Amino acid sequence: MESRLEEAINEWHASVNAGDLQRSAGAVGDPVVVLGPKGAGPITPAQFAEWVERSGIKLTPRSWHPVSERLMVVEQDATWPKSTQVTRVATVFRAAGGKITAALRLPDLRAALDLAYICREMAATE
Repeated sequence: MESRLEEAINEWHASVNAGDLQRSAGAVGDPVVVLGPKGAGPITPAQFAEWVERSGIKLTPRSWHPVSERLMVVEQDATWPKSTQVTRVATVFRAAGGKITAALRLPDLRAALDLAYICREMAATE
């Protein structure tokens, strides 16, 4: 049986990989916090859907690393429309209410796990 966190992450991947903009907007919270090579910060679901369309990215999950009830790191193979090369990345996901509220993409699993553990400890000490 999948947890709500896993269900939210699966829906996020399915909507992004399908390039379904309405579904992608519905898979994230308002706002959703993002991190990637071009910046970081909170964005709206509509801005997230625009990113899905603009980037054309496809992300195939390769390994799952639970960090807490609300945090999971997923190692992924990423591809973009103008490149045939597969790039291994890792994303820290946070979910609430069945939606992804943060998707923080980092260049490798170690960096993503380090960030996720920091986020977990910060939340635990609020």
